[in-house]
Amino acid sequence: MIKAIIFDFDGVIVESADIKTEAFRELFAAYPQRIKEIIDYHLINAGVSRYVKFRYIYERILEKGLLKNREIELGNRFSQIVLEKILNAPLVAGAKEFFDANRSRYQFFVASGTPEEELREIIEARGLQGHFKEIHGSPKKKTAIINEIINKYSFAKNEVVYVGDAQSDRISAEEAGIVFIERKPDLDLKSGSYPWAIKDLSDFGEILKKIEKINFWRND
Repeated sequence: MIKAIIFDFDGVIVESADIKTEAFRELFAAYPQRIKEIIDYHLINAGVSRYVKFRYIYERILEKGLLKNREIELGNRFSQIVLEKILNAPLVAGAKEFFDANRSRYQFFVASGTPEEELREIIEARGLQGHFKEIHGSPKKKTAIINEIINKYSFAKNEVVYVGDAQSDRISAEEAGIVFIERKPDLDLKSGSYPWAIKDLSDFGEILKKIEKINFWRND
């Protein structure tokens, strides 16, 4: 049986993925000839720390050095751009209902690419902190966070699932050896080969039942 569910945050619990895309667009508006390449890189690497992206954008796309103080400025400006919008963004459909209905059945965790201090501030401001046993963000890598949770609570790997909306999330779950459930708002399953996908958290319970049924027969 599944005992723990680890969630990404942006685009999985809160409808905030597009907010961060627009933040990158605003942050690098001074480079209009490069903005498409910058946005494409950001989207392909959704779920990766913003600081990793800043370094790549400067060094590989803009072909400029990135001093530490400039990196800090970019991070602070990024937070200013997105914070208010994320605080007011709607929850993913079904999120509140799922958490309220299953708080005694599963243990919930967050593993996000958002800086951990900022992530905790957002989750607390939204009144969501009571749902989660632990909240983790960058600079820790998601694979390391998943493994840390598994080891700390002595979960078997088939007792844990990770829910994300990015390629980096899928890779992290696979590296940790657990099931990955993809949140796809358009639910275009033809675009990927992974078997588990949800449109939002309204149909999440049905996917979990199917996974548990498969686990049951494998362990029989």
